[in-house]
Amino acid sequence: MDQMQHIDIASRALKYARKNGAEEASIKLSTGNGFSVVSQNQVIDVVEQFNDQSFSISVYIGKAIGSASTNDFSEEQIHATIDKALSLSRLTEKDDCNGLAEKELMATEIKDLDLYQPSDLSIEKAKEMALQCEAAAFEANESIINSEGATVGSYENQSVYLNSHDFIGETQSTGHSISCVAIAEKEGQMEMDYDYSSTRGLDDLRDHISIGYSAGNRAASNLGSRKLKTQKAPVLFSPRVSKSLFSHFLSAISGTSLYRKSSFLVDKIDQEIFPNFIQIHEDPHLMKGFASTYFDAEGVQTKPRELIQDGYLKGYLLSSYSARRLGMKTTANAGGHHNINVEKSVDEDLNEIIKGMQSGFLVTGLIGSGVNIVNGDYSRGANGFWIENGEIVYPVSEVTVAGNLSEMFSKIQKIGNDPETDGSVFCGSVLIDDLMIAGE
Repeated sequence: MDQMQHIDIASRALKYARKNGAEEASIKLSTGNGFSVVSQNQVIDVVEQFNDQSFSISVYIGKAIGSASTNDFSEEQIHATIDKALSLSRLTEKDDCNGLAEKELMATEIKDLDLYQPSDLSIEKAKEMALQCEAAAFEANESIINSEGATVGSYENQSVYLNSHDFIGETQSTGHSISCVAIAEKEGQMEMDYDYSSTRGLDDLRDHISIGYSAGNRAASNLGSRKLKTQKAPVLFSPRVSKSLFSHFLSAISGTSLYRKSSFLVDKIDQEIFPNFIQIHEDPHLMKGFASTYFDAEGVQTKPRELIQDGYLKGYLLSSYSARRLGMKTTANAGGHHNINVEKSVDEDLNEIIKGMQSGFLVTGLIGSGVNIVNGDYSRGANGFWIENGEIVYPVSEVTVAGNLSEMFSKIQKIGNDPETDGSVFCGSVLIDDLMIAGE
């Protein structure tokens, strides 16, 4: 089904909703297809193909909202779905903050952000890549005795968003990924680790064999791990885990958390949150970005902006609803944040930062979800390596890193120049001074 067919179905559905009493309405219609293959113990264990489609509608009557969805695109079922949404809107309480985003905010500047990167990757070729990726993990180190598999996947997605402001937004996107999880064993101790790559275009993926080698070497390097004595010490978060720190920050400045007063960053606009060398930029127009779009989930035009400038909080992440609840204006973040870039503060990568440390804990993995966004309390299981005199001396496991996000943010010493570019949050290595490490 092409985009013109999508628009035709959605346009007719919108007319039906308006004809039957909707004062305002919005519709999203999407289709997608793709596959994934998994090699486990050098056998193709799983081949999955999918074809998905969905139709969702929200209608507003007298500031009450009703929403419904279906995966059946027949006219009969779409009409039934709209009727259900209309019925629900007549049963729900009115809320003056409900409604579409203002018409003058609708996106008018259409941007091709290079999100659609179709490839000729076949299932047979993906099987070959998965087998080679997993084989590389086994070859990386003699201690690799098993794996949880190597996975190669590809998908395409097409969607349209329409609303009763006469806005029509179209999106086409692709995604490709490779991942591998290796298991190492020595003297009865087993350790697991992984590596992955995820991009819009197939040609932008890291080499699948190098991903397998990396997963195997990472798992092997964790063998012989020790616990640490409970202490306070510098903690260095590697790039693949440092982004999680800023994901907590993004949750804390989201509109829902703010209007519910369930965030430690309520009423913190123009206050210092980070040291003055920290800059955090939101870029919805990043080419090939996983969170790139020229309009948000309500059709509002997106714009690049600063979230943190010289350590100060300059903006929240608001939809039209959360903005109204807060007496503010939407920031075009209905549907979530866009690409987030935490700028480097030093021209040093992970290894160079390690060389400059007298002692400390390098975190390469985090476990659990012990983060309270309401008050900022942070407590997560961690594994990684102990550093002495600028060198890694032994692996560490079964410890907990604890603190409060407000204090942790203020204690950031360095942000490295080595961000991972998979996903929607880009951040290099992060060194935080004087964190509690709970161990023996």
